[in-house]
Amino acid sequence: MTVPRRPSALGACACRLLSTLMVALLLSRVALASPTINSIRLHASPEKTRLVFDVSEPLDHTLFVLENPLRLVIDLPGSTLAKKARRQPLGSKGFAGTAVTDIRFSSAKQENLRVVLDLSESVKPRSFLLNPIAQYGDRLVIDLFPALGGRKAPAAEPKVEQPLRDIVVAIDPGHGGDDPGAIGPGKTYEKTVVLAIAKALADRVDAEPGFKAVLTRRGDYYVAHRNRTQLARDNQADVFISIHADAWKTASASGASVFAISQRGATSETARWIAEKENRADLIGGVGSVSLDDKDDVLAGVLLDLSMTASLSASLEMGAEVIKSIAPINKLHKMSVEQASFIVLKSPDIPSILVETGFISNPGEARKLRTSAHQKKMAGAIFKGVSTYFRKKPPEGTFLAQRIAQAPRVIAYKIKSGDTLSEIAQRFRVSQSILRSFNALKSDRLRIGQVLKIPERS
Repeated sequence: MTVPRRPSALGACACRLLSTLMVALLLSRVALASPTINSIRLHASPEKTRLVFDVSEPLDHTLFVLENPLRLVIDLPGSTLAKKARRQPLGSKGFAGTAVTDIRFSSAKQENLRVVLDLSESVKPRSFLLNPIAQYGDRLVIDLFPALGGRKAPAAEPKVEQPLRDIVVAIDPGHGGDDPGAIGPGKTYEKTVVLAIAKALADRVDAEPGFKAVLTRRGDYYVAHRNRTQLARDNQADVFISIHADAWKTASASGASVFAISQRGATSETARWIAEKENRADLIGGVGSVSLDDKDDVLAGVLLDLSMTASLSASLEMGAEVIKSIAPINKLHKMSVEQASFIVLKSPDIPSILVETGFISNPGEARKLRTSAHQKKMAGAIFKGVSTYFRKKPPEGTFLAQRIAQAPRVIAYKIKSGDTLSEIAQRFRVSQSILRSFNALKSDRLRIGQVLKIPERS
């Protein structure tokens, strides 16, 4: 009789090892699942073209530029491209306004993914990964900067030299592009609402003789905070106004607010300007267009403190006027100007305020902020506050300052018993016809207690 052989201990060990290896292999295949590009977005802005890959997880990538013809090659080893990403539109305007004329992909059968961008101009590419935030997941961002240092803006018309100038109002619509800001009920995007208010404000500013508006962005793209304030400085702005819409974790919060930089923020910004050598050559308008380039740290600090103090004082006064103007058309969250260390307000030489136009997280205020009528009312109120401040303190060398200086002073005279129009005209050395016209009088009859406006002769 044949007795079956029992498996040896060595054989059993080999079986267990083989099972362990198979499990490990399966786990490694799961772990090494290739990253997927789910969608691709293309944005144009005045300073760059931005390409955004929405990816399932962080991924490796390399990129290089080829010439004749101009192309940017992006290699994404071990990555795959979702089918919808191959045929999806890149944006509402396609390639318009960008440095890209076409985009091509390697075959889906190839192990490694290659993306090729056909270019209309030489570029300097810069890439980086972004972590998930709000409604966005992992992203690979590729910025294409013009190789010659910036896309040229349309040539400005030559300016005629004039002894007087407009008051320049820099208007900054917050957020933009991949930064939507707060999102309220009904998919109300802060970036969209504040751009509409900013454009309405710019129209109102430009319609006023002696004023000129400059927008930090005119479309749905993102501008870095420092670039926003630098744009204001490049245009020699007299004021910087950043437009936002607030949000809170509860829907009950409501009301508009106005902010200026805090003293603590001003102090830290002074230190930064002293430390950063590239800022030394900038002109500090608040202390008489003084260059810091040849000043030691102590003197530079004193000059910057003077400038920051002057601009902060003006910011608070202007902010108070804006609050008064907003009050009749919108509930206020706070009755006075608040102070905080917003980076966009940290300009040592330009009075700067940030206007929270309402709580976009509040359903009622979100509905109002979406309407063109309320956007124009808010823009009008902001301008009224700003212009009221400048009429009290017009900058030297402006048309407004000259107009105010040349306007006749008006005396208020209260009519007493026995007064006649001819006697008052003789006393103040002004004609009766001017008095009638100035006060819209239909006759020479006066009543006791009536107040006449009398233009004072220079």
